[in-house]
Amino acid sequence: MKRDTFLLGGKEFSSRFILGSGKYSMELIKAAVEQAGAEIITLAVRRTNTRESENILDYIPENATLLPNTSGARSAEEAVRIARMSRELGCGDFVKIEIMKDSKYLLPDNAETVKATEILAKEGFVVLPYMYPDLYTARDLANAGAAAVMPLAAPIGSNKGLATKAFLQILIDEIDLPIIVDAGIGKPSQACEVMEMGAAAVMANTAIATAGDIPAMASAFRKAIEAGRNAYLSGLGRVLERGASASDPLTGFLRD
Repeated sequence: MKRDTFLLGGKEFSSRFILGSGKYSMELIKAAVEQAGAEIITLAVRRTNTRESENILDYIPENATLLPNTSGARSAEEAVRIARMSRELGCGDFVKIEIMKDSKYLLPDNAETVKATEILAKEGFVVLPYMYPDLYTARDLANAGAAAVMPLAAPIGSNKGLATKAFLQILIDEIDLPIIVDAGIGKPSQACEVMEMGAAAVMANTAIATAGDIPAMASAFRKAIEAGRNAYLSGLGRVLERGASASDPLTGFLRD
């Protein structure tokens, strides 16, 4: 059976689980990564060295691909500056663009995100833009050179699940780039569902970071994402619009 992988920036990944590290205590990051099986780990550039005696990079396995984000950026200009800084710090060419002007709902600024994506893609970055699921913006991001599109499922950190499900499906159906569903997924079952829809990968942070047992929840998400992907590849069974259909033929009873 052919190995099921996907490509980002010329790199091949087996795991379709991208793990956020924003809300973890540093002592639990390594355990969560190991249980999640994640190969891509996000981090805020401003957290790469938050204490003299500790560096978040020391807690992320060496074989993981770092995905620095531009958290805190309020414009394309600020996001570009943070991305360039992350490259100078040795975090590599991958970058997740996050541009949010609104501090209440933390919704991404799609227009500024397109601007930043175009600039950074031309500079050789592997750009993964976080965006509100809008078809026209997704097309603009693809044309700007994005390596993937990361639409939100619900407001970031809310754990509310697939609030934008219908719009996510449109992007999955219409955009010829990996669709990595990001933000708002609160349960492994929701991660499974979005993979059944055909998403390329799922990113989760808050749902795991706020769980009672972080490593166990990371493992649960891993298994759910794998199950959803396998179901999608297998081809989901038909759905009847009305009525019912017996699993066994309604013939051959003892009295017949």
